[in-house]
Amino acid sequence: MWNVMGLSLVALLLIYITHWIAKWRNPKCNGVLPPGSMGLPLIGETLSLIIPSYSLDVHPFIKKRLQKYGPIFRTSLAGRPVVISADPEFNNYIFQQEGKSVELWYMDTISKVFVGDTKANATGVIHKYIRSTFMKHFGAENLKEKLLPQMEDCVNKTLHSWSSRASVEVKYAASVMVLNFSAKQMISYDAEKSTENLSEKFAEVIQGLMSFPLNIPGTGYYKCLKGQKKVTTMLRDMLNERCNSPETHRGDFIDQLCNDMEKEKFLTEDFGVLLIFGGLFATFESISAVLTLAFSLLEQHPSVLQELTAEHDAILKNRENPNSPLTWDEYKSMTFTLQVINETLRLGNVAPGLLRRALKDVTIKGYTIPEDWAIMVVPSALYLSPKSFKDPLEFNPWRWKDLDSLATSKIFMPFGGGLRQCAGAEYSRVFLATFLHVFVTKFSSTTIKEARVARNPILAFGDGMHIKFSGKTV
Repeated sequence: MWNVMGLSLVALLLIYITHWIAKWRNPKCNGVLPPGSMGLPLIGETLSLIIPSYSLDVHPFIKKRLQKYGPIFRTSLAGRPVVISADPEFNNYIFQQEGKSVELWYMDTISKVFVGDTKANATGVIHKYIRSTFMKHFGAENLKEKLLPQMEDCVNKTLHSWSSRASVEVKYAASVMVLNFSAKQMISYDAEKSTENLSEKFAEVIQGLMSFPLNIPGTGYYKCLKGQKKVTTMLRDMLNERCNSPETHRGDFIDQLCNDMEKEKFLTEDFGVLLIFGGLFATFESISAVLTLAFSLLEQHPSVLQELTAEHDAILKNRENPNSPLTWDEYKSMTFTLQVINETLRLGNVAPGLLRRALKDVTIKGYTIPEDWAIMVVPSALYLSPKSFKDPLEFNPWRWKDLDSLATSKIFMPFGGGLRQCAGAEYSRVFLATFLHVFVTKFSSTTIKEARVARNPILAFGDGMHIKFSGKTV
């Protein structure tokens, strides 16, 4: 009798597991789901996504599924059902629906580090406040009136410092440079005088950011959260000290938060701390990755470096005083430089995708995305498609001279799209252009160790790119 009961229980368990697996593989939908596979229960197809790919091409996880299923497909990543799109019409529709049928969404790892319980995915008044505050401090007007000469001075000092070393690991060194400059604008941080090393703390965060969200000692995610806590504790203490001592105000980003916290109910201390943290992190990682890739590509394409140098030498020759600081008009005249930046952004595409969440069932192009599913827009699949760009894996800045800017703007979104287009887009371009201006006019470089570029799925550089910098002799 017990044998019969045991066999019955095993049979019931097998029936339940079979039903559960079938339910996992065939999710409920009030319409037609995009084609695809949900992978293994719970982990989905996550492992395939995080395997490094040593190429600038679209990550194999995305590329193989685009070839198999078409430009819109479904999958499951870290236990979440996701629709992935490389369809420009679909992508533009999703961006237009923000605040209506979709909202900003983050993977669990990123959400815990950057969002917490704040309103970072808000639209309307809160989003408008966030954007306008960052634009005030990092937008075109402040760049033109204040930041451009400060950037040039920062880059000059940095490259002089680098030239005194046997070699420099460019990715990390550039991260430190950009973070210190941005932190000076946001919190009046002085790297030379501060007892806190911000760059080391942010390095801890980035190392575990794309890891599996397993918060136990020894894991990358645990170290990531530990690093995040160190930084936010420091920023919280700084915010409290500044808000409680009006006489110490310096007119920076953190001072504006202090002033606005008295007027805006949604602007809590937690929200303010994560705004500062998020702003600093964005500059720490993105600009330095693009700059490192630019060095790698310029090393491989001396004709591009030659034309880039000629453009900046011409800027110096057209000045009454060659040693006068860089002007906004000169920045706007850097046609080829901005083409080089666009081409590097196109090939690099630092982030693997732009994420949203369906607030209700979304129907488009014959498919239905169920409520609460994640949506990942993958711009790199368009940037690296021969349908969008001829010879897409070729580094060819000259291609931008003949491209239709209006048509290209519908597929080329290196700083996001829709309501969430990055408020620091111009800031990033100006920093990159300023760095290249100072570098090609005053310095030369010798590559000691080339980077092993990879996507895992974010852009990475293995053991780094090591370069020896030298000052040019007049």
